[in-house]
Amino acid sequence: MAEVLALVDYGAGNLHSVANALTAAGASNVHVTSNPDIVRAADRIVLPGVGSYKACAEGLRAIPHLVEAMTERVQIGGAPFLGICVGMQLLATRGLEHGVTRGLDWIEGEVRPVERTDPAIKVPHMGWNDVSLGLHDPATGLIEPGEAYFLHSYHFAPEDGRTVAAMTDHGGGLVAAVARDNVVGVQFHPEKSQAYGLSLLARFLEWRP
Repeated sequence: MAEVLALVDYGAGNLHSVANALTAAGASNVHVTSNPDIVRAADRIVLPGVGSYKACAEGLRAIPHLVEAMTERVQIGGAPFLGICVGMQLLATRGLEHGVTRGLDWIEGEVRPVERTDPAIKVPHMGWNDVSLGLHDPATGLIEPGEAYFLHSYHFAPEDGRTVAAMTDHGGGLVAAVARDNVVGVQFHPEKSQAYGLSLLARFLEWRP
């Protein structure tokens, strides 16, 4: 029986594109859902996110029992989890966009503005950029070097450098991916990253952390 993949719908994700990319990568049983019972029973969970950190965090918490279901399935049940863009940022302890907003706190750290260190550096960080592996490999081979599509004005600054799975360079180093145990998050958009993104999603579908 095909694994059930819950693609979490909380009104703040590029759901259609992500669902299509997951299917193209080999997923055969994708449920776009906000139902906590489906999330709680899923084999894998993907949390997308576009827009502001504050809006995404509030949207996620506005759905009764959804955060609890995710926490139970991922943190206790061990289901592989992938956060995309703001979905990755929500793994942090807090975000600083439009005030201080608490995150899931699954990977300690905060989401800060991308600093304009050079007049030539544009914010938001938008377009294709290199993804290079971090000093550690907390995602056990899930992330590979390559080029991916980014679109963000805030970045994840983890407290523990050992949770950094990949970096990119935009006027200085920015975290491109974080990971801990069965949880991984990517700042870039796999669904917009063509062959590189599809290969990452395919590896996630086979990932056994």
